[in-house]
Amino acid sequence: MLIFWDQRLVFLATPKAGSTAIEVALESLASASLLRPDALKHTDIATYRRFVGPWLSAQTGADFTTVALMREPVDWLRSWYRFKLRDDHDDPRHAMDGISFSDFAARYAAGQHPEIGSQSAFLTDGDHRVDCIFRYEDIASFVDFLETRLDCAIELPRINVPPSVDVHLPEPAEAQLRHAMARDLDVYASLYSRG
Repeated sequence: MLIFWDQRLVFLATPKAGSTAIEVALESLASASLLRPDALKHTDIATYRRFVGPWLSAQTGADFTTVALMREPVDWLRSWYRFKLRDDHDDPRHAMDGISFSDFAARYAAGQHPEIGSQSAFLTDGDHRVDCIFRYEDIASFVDFLETRLDCAIELPRINVPPSVDVHLPEPAEAQLRHAMARDLDVYASLYSRG
């Protein structure tokens, strides 16, 4: 999470949606950057609305605009899979040996990866949601928004890129996954893209 005090702007770092690159590019411009532990770095809108937002409003007398990125849901899960494969080498508790993306997706669809959560749960809180949600696949619009709000040129580095692996899903498996991700897909479909 990055807080831009003077601009009354808060970036909420959706997991697996480019947050590390954004933090590297913008941390020096932020009034506050919460990067560790993950619970602070990835503060969701519900937690923001309960704790951070009211405090910021009390301190400034103004509401802050929240902004975040959302990745296409199936691609987002592919990113999680690649991350966990890479992380497996560093942390054996995340054993992924012999698990295909198809297996991983089936387990996610069956609710067997609660630590991953969902983007819709991160970006929405009942009838409320992040003020400005940009599609990760249209990151240029997000950068334009930030450049306007922060009044500076922004170049995002290419970092924290997971390994390239086979993430193909047979049609029936993808249909099952899309059914399980219906809420995420609805939120994603509601986002404007200049694309």
